[in-house]
Amino acid sequence: MKLDIIGDIHGCYQELQTLLDDLGYQWENDQIHHPEERQLAFVGDLTDRGPRSLDVIRFVYQVVVTQKIGYYVPGNHCDKLYRYFLGNNVKQQHGLETTVAEYEQLSKHEKEEVKQMMMTLYEESPLYHVINKLDAVIAHAGIPEKYIGRHDKKVKTFVLYGDITGEKHADGRPVRRDWAQDYHGDRWIVYGHTPVLESRFVNQTVNIDTGCVFGNKLTAFRLPEEEIVSVQSTMPFVEEKFRY
Repeated sequence: MKLDIIGDIHGCYQELQTLLDDLGYQWENDQIHHPEERQLAFVGDLTDRGPRSLDVIRFVYQVVVTQKIGYYVPGNHCDKLYRYFLGNNVKQQHGLETTVAEYEQLSKHEKEEVKQMMMTLYEESPLYHVINKLDAVIAHAGIPEKYIGRHDKKVKTFVLYGDITGEKHADGRPVRRDWAQDYHGDRWIVYGHTPVLESRFVNQTVNIDTGCVFGNKLTAFRLPEEEIVSVQSTMPFVEEKFRY
């Protein structure tokens, strides 16, 4: 089994297509495939802030649900969009407003189609994927070893938001512990959620959210090769969004 795990896309559809080209994926009869039969995985946060969130939803739906050649786990932005589609009263901020603005431009039929795609992706995906053939676990914000195998509320909070303390930084971002420092498992934990300038390797974990939507890069981690492949973002660079 060969897998390409892609970090937080956040509506950066153009960069996603460039990255797929660099990884060797090809389109044929409106389907995507790889000559080496590689598969794709997505660490969540498909939407919000970037210019083409709905195209990202359509693409990931095709890969995971239609063609069944990929894996997806929800991120906190996916969770919020899902709750919006349920009709819950969620605040349209922190990027959700950009996805809703795109959504409102659609016809009634298109709206229903995209809504069902996102809801199906969310409802049919686990909180995290354990890929035994590659000794890897994919979770949006990471997962400590003690939580692997559990699916309760505490685990859901962790995989969506990270190891939050309940406190907030001055700019409103939640304070998070660096859980990867305490990870001593043998399986790869592949995650995103916290933008970093370069893929961050700590113990047997790697953060591949290299902040494409904030002007840095979109990144894939390839297994079993343990190789990083990145493409440059077309978005403006926002330095304060990155953890150094």
